[in-house]
Amino acid sequence: MSQKGTAGKTRIVHRHLRFGWWSLLCFLSLGIALETMHGFKLGYYLDTNNETRRLMWTLAHTHGTLLAIVHLVFAATVRILPENPKLRKLASPCLCGASVLMPGGFFLGGLWFYGGDPGLGVLLLPVGAILLLLAVLQTALALKQLGEPGDGGGDGG
Repeated sequence: MSQKGTAGKTRIVHRHLRFGWWSLLCFLSLGIALETMHGFKLGYYLDTNNETRRLMWTLAHTHGTLLAIVHLVFAATVRILPENPKLRKLASPCLCGASVLMPGGFFLGGLWFYGGDPGLGVLLLPVGAILLLLAVLQTALALKQLGEPGDGGGDGG
């Protein structure tokens, strides 16, 4: 692998490790804040007419936490794969975009809502979901570079 390829690979691994750990801190903190609102029985969060807010914010916390862990797994995956420009140019930015748009859409959908319907923030969700699918697809396709165990390709499993 060239020095440029190694530097690019290291950069992408570091980017996703940072993004993953900071996102995990952010969304675990959101979860603690939601539990605190629940514990203090805050009407802004618990009243029956705020059920949409509670659901949307719970989904923002859950998706954000899960996607933070996906960043950490992605960093580990990139580290063991040979240099792959598609991971750097497509999967990485798609995963970052999905990690902002999906939890952000849920959170904004619960911040302002109309009757029982989430606010316009949920319009970010389909875009984020497509970006996530593209990132996962590109990563899964890149795993073909590992080869099968015993065929001499990759690290042998």
